[in-house]
Amino acid sequence: MEQKSTLKEIEERFDQDVARFSNLETGQQTTLDASFNMELITDGIVATTSHLKKLLDIGCGAGNYPVKLLSKTTSNPDVTLVDLSKPMLDKARERVQPLTTGRVTTIKEDFRTAALEETAYDVIIATATLHHLREDADWEAAFAKFYRLLKPGGSIWIFDLVTEDHPSLRHLLFTQQYGNYLTGLKDEAYRDHVFAYIEKEDSPRSVLYQTNLLQQSGFKTVALLHKHLCFASFAAFK
Repeated sequence: MEQKSTLKEIEERFDQDVARFSNLETGQQTTLDASFNMELITDGIVATTSHLKKLLDIGCGAGNYPVKLLSKTTSNPDVTLVDLSKPMLDKARERVQPLTTGRVTTIKEDFRTAALEETAYDVIIATATLHHLREDADWEAAFAKFYRLLKPGGSIWIFDLVTEDHPSLRHLLFTQQYGNYLTGLKDEAYRDHVFAYIEKEDSPRSVLYQTNLLQQSGFKTVALLHKHLCFASFAAFK
């Protein structure tokens, strides 16, 4: 893990990528089914949350998920946006504030150390964020914090890069199949570029690791929403 990117390096990379992460139509090209999962998660939140009052987006980027969600609800929630990148937070606030009469709060910090109100949020969104966690202790502390932050009956919605515990399946789904997808987007050099920054920056865990950990953290119900090769979305309810 000592070879992985530091938080500062991750912050600096995302500072330069605001425009790319502000596109609701395409999402991220390197992320399979990005637009589909955004629709699925935001529809899921609307279907399971009768009156959304407080929303927290962890690693919010440029605010795509809150923007999409607020287009589907009229409850005008308070929105808290957390990210390492100030340019991302500035863009997220600019896009989110006109869509709600609630308070929009931005916090430039690692969500693990951010001073967030416990038992306060109806919904937490964590997309393309958790793969930056490293050791088991990081994952355990993060999921325990999510549980504490949610109101009873609250939910967390996750969409992220995932891995496979079986090495042959990992090779098939990630190296071969996802690699073919990336090559099809551009060429083999592009595939190798994406693989290199994933190797440097990311440390994903399997769907089963994460769903089991959510249950161990106290969540009553865990639901797998969608999985395609090395990307998956799932939700958990307190």
